[in-house]
Amino acid sequence: MTVYIDPPTWPGHGRMWSHLISDVSYDELHAFASLIGVPSRAFERDHYDVPSHRYADAVAAGAVEVSSREVVRLLVKAGLRRPKGRPA
Repeated sequence: MTVYIDPPTWPGHGRMWSHLISDVSYDELHAFASLIGVPSRAFERDHYDVPSHRYADAVAAGAVEVSSREVVRLLVKAGLRRPKGRPA
């Protein structure tokens, strides 16, 4: 199982956020998120939003640290990218 996480550089709701993704399947992503206690409501189209205080937990559980650009590249390459404004 390989999942990826970008640095917590995305502001929202008074905190900074990371994106947690899989380059294999949404099932893999959901399983990993559940494993580290990320609630299902944090799933948005093709990724989980992870608050900065949970970043180290994700990495400790095996998420690979990548740049934000790499997150998008991996999603596109895997055919899992679901941009806003496009049907799922």
